[in-house]
Amino acid sequence: MSNTEGVSGASPVQSVDRAVSILELLAGRGELGITELAAHLGVHKSTAFRLAAALERRGLIEQTRERGAYRLGFGLLRLAGAMSGQMDLNQQSRPICARLADEVGETVNIAVLDGSSAVNIDQVLGRSSITTHNWVGQRTPLHATSSGKVLLAHLPDDRAAALIAEGLEPSTPRTFTDPAALREQLEQARAAGYAYTVEELEPGLNAVAAPIRGPGGLVIAAVSASGPSFRLPEARIPEVAERVIAAATEISYLMGHLPG
Repeated sequence: MSNTEGVSGASPVQSVDRAVSILELLAGRGELGITELAAHLGVHKSTAFRLAAALERRGLIEQTRERGAYRLGFGLLRLAGAMSGQMDLNQQSRPICARLADEVGETVNIAVLDGSSAVNIDQVLGRSSITTHNWVGQRTPLHATSSGKVLLAHLPDDRAAALIAEGLEPSTPRTFTDPAALREQLEQARAAGYAYTVEELEPGLNAVAAPIRGPGGLVIAAVSASGPSFRLPEARIPEVAERVIAAATEISYLMGHLPG
């Protein structure tokens, strides 16, 4: 079997499809043994066992007794909880983001950390927006976006250092690619309560973002306002930052952060 093959010679896609089928089968039937799983999947019992073992290691399924039938595991609750948190964040923040977009006349996004990138999970267009570009679901570099800088600035020092060490690829000639210069920007972001970018992700695009906090003050997301540099020049960033910080504070309160 080659290194690119999945379980029992199956392609990776086929193995993933079969693993998802196991989860769906257990969701519908409660408990099933290896023989039953193999029959439903149309595979040999050894293949079904390897798939089940992989899911069990991740906590997505569990055995009801020693070498017994399988059922869904509590690991699924962790995944569902993460998704529920994002959905709750979207629902709670949308009216505030809509108001912010109207106030500043620019596009407002909510972004969360995903590995070494920022991912936008919601977007509201401002009244002055001249673009219909949809950023939702897109991964953007932490060091070249205002939201990314906010998220990076509030990570533990060792985690932030590791991400910076992975490399700072330039998106435009104005992207900060020097680690020392970026670290200075992150310090300024923590002190000021916001981060900003000036044509660092795309030419002609500026943005400013502030942290959204959850219970205990942990930064869970960032809210940003972005627009063309002719309408959101660097000189206007402090003014827009005040409104973005106010929106972030309001969203944080709804997400369980009590300032004190």
